Amino acid sequence: MKYMWMLLFFALPFLALAYIGWHVWTLVPLPRLWRGVLIGIGVVCFMMTFLNFSRTTDRMPLWVGQLVYDIGNSTLFVLLYMVIIFLVLDLGRIVRLVPKAMLHQNVYTTIVITIGLFVIFMLGNIQYRHKKRVELTLTTEKPLERPLRLVMLSDLHIGYHNTRAELSRWVDIINSEKPDYVLIAGDIIDMSMRPLIEERMADEFHRIKAPVYACLGNHEFFSGESQAQQFYKDAGIRLLRDTCEVTGDLCIIGRDDRMNFHRKAAAKIFGEADHTKYTIVMDHQPHHLEQAENAGIDFQLSGHTHRGQVWPISWITDYIYECSHGEYQRGNTRYYVSSGIGIWGGKFRIGTQSEYVVAEISHRD
Repeated sequence: MKYMWMLLFFALPFLALAYIGWHVWTLVPLPRLWRGVLIGIGVVCFMMTFLNFSRTTDRMPLWVGQLVYDIGNSTLFVLLYMVIIFLVLDLGRIVRLVPKAMLHQNVYTTIVITIGLFVIFMLGNIQYRHKKRVELTLTTEKPLERPLRLVMLSDLHIGYHNTRAELSRWVDIINSEKPDYVLIAGDIIDMSMRPLIEERMADEFHRIKAPVYACLGNHEFFSGESQAQQFYKDAGIRLLRDTCEVTGDLCIIGRDDRMNFHRKAAAKIFGEADHTKYTIVMDHQPHHLEQAENAGIDFQLSGHTHRGQVWPISWITDYIYECSHGEYQRGNTRYYVSSGIGIWGGKFRIGTQSEYVVAEISHRD
């Protein structure tokens, strides 16, 4: 059963490609040669995705690898929306709301779909580049020498598509908040270490004017766990991997990612924490939120979901996770699941947001 689902998962994109190719062939009012060329270009763009997953991009000049990554992974999102559009048109044709002529060699339908896709993904790219500032107010009865300001992030996914120039912009945003601490809940790295090393991205983290704490995410395992740990070290990031550290009035706990099937039990790690301090857990994937509640943790930061990145995938993540994005509370434990400041794949946010969190921790009167 497991392998059947995996086969179906990998077959779906090819079925979608065939479905779109057939519609393009029947819809676009061009000679056969040019329709074939158009479909061929789409297939080539789609196949670039596999160059990314196979790490073939690591053997290309850096700028070529960046181009292949952007085109290949962006194509996946374009295909998704083309499938949605053609499914809606086909459904309309079946119930006789859409004339058959609209889907056959029709210049007007072709123009409307083309412009519609362009506008959707242009706005999606603008939405991605706009980083939303989320304010969070946290209070505690535990002793605080003074109010604390934390900048919290997740899912930077730096690599071929989020380059050093983009990371530098994010560091400037972080520094502008003048935080006491910076917390990053995993997936700093995207898929490959190669662009991080060649662009010396670790140097950018040294510009952050506050201590940086982080946990691992699943993509650190994809990129190579040992290399990822070395990058954290080179970047001056305090990696907490099933460990906790007391700093000032905080006790910060970092869980290893669920990709490590032998990570410590939550109860054991939380039991080692100093609960006289304000306790913060970083756990990349927001599963089993009840564990932090049961242990009396004050706050948990997670990421991973991206809230699907684009609609309607956001509906899927909302269904899968108890909380797929935003503020949440169980008992006395507060949670925030970030949709991420960065992104995997194409740089589009449709119905979701790229964000960073500015949290103020103060004493409860």
